[in-house]
Amino acid sequence: MVVKELLSEHTLFRTHDLDDARDQVARVFCPHRLTTAAASGEVDTVHNSVKLTDVSLNYLDYGAEVNITPGELNSFFLVQIPLSGGGRVTCGSQNIESSTQVASIPSPTEHLDMTWQAQSPHLLIHLSRHSVETRLEELMGRSLSVPIRFDLAMRMDSPGIRSWRQIVDVLVQNFDSDVPGLHESVQAEIESACITGLLTAQPHNYSASLTNAAEPAAPRSVRRAMSLCEEKTYDNLTISEMAAHAGVSVRSLQEGFRSYVGLSPTQYLREVRLRGAHEELSQSENGDRTVSEIAGGWGFTHLGRFSHYYADRYGQLPSETLRGA
Repeated sequence: MVVKELLSEHTLFRTHDLDDARDQVARVFCPHRLTTAAASGEVDTVHNSVKLTDVSLNYLDYGAEVNITPGELNSFFLVQIPLSGGGRVTCGSQNIESSTQVASIPSPTEHLDMTWQAQSPHLLIHLSRHSVETRLEELMGRSLSVPIRFDLAMRMDSPGIRSWRQIVDVLVQNFDSDVPGLHESVQAEIESACITGLLTAQPHNYSASLTNAAEPAAPRSVRRAMSLCEEKTYDNLTISEMAAHAGVSVRSLQEGFRSYVGLSPTQYLREVRLRGAHEELSQSENGDRTVSEIAGGWGFTHLGRFSHYYADRYGQLPSETLRGA
């Protein structure tokens, strides 16, 4: 089966030399041992990569059967999704056969050894261990007692993982051209959702703590978060920052907003921004400012989505409010 080469506008290298492939891949991930079962001793390697803030997207194909032994990854998680073919992945005491239906996510603190079959291009999602652990602590509202240990096998047909893969695909598709279409702030939101989605979709040793019901944040904490929304209207404010300011976990803040406000924190922030944009549109001189300028000033980077939210809230398009000002 011919598989499309992903991220082809972002090629790091192509090589037939095994040692060169090992050295160049090591610069992106970590030092490792690399051998091949190919009779010629050569590979046909291509590595495409895009680095965001806490996540990087990688397309890696060795073209030949290889054995990869990095030992412990230490500082990062690496989701490995075969786009065709597959192989064997051993991490600590866990051992799986990977395929297009079974990806893998090794623990950074356990010994890793892998064999990739020939013609097994992979989509690799590299996630900072610090960022994943910090996000989990925010979600739970407490520090980790032991490192996160995901189930090694990622079942690609499970509902949660299918949804998570859609988040990843949005990022991949954005960079599958030489000119990314998403605004940087939107990329950051999707990157954040990628980390949170992985923690909620893939089983791990803290999954039970995430599924247990969270106590709603007290009204005082909710009011602190609401005040921050009013103060930081123009900033790229995240729910994690809101929870930290309120001194509660993300889940507790979400439950508190649902109980006392009737909206999620994100919905409340959007309402604050819509109100501000509405006031500015209503007071602007016709032709003095554009809808796009006003929307962007209130944190709305997608004009079509802003118009939809605005019309739903005020019963008219923002351009109609501007013309009537």
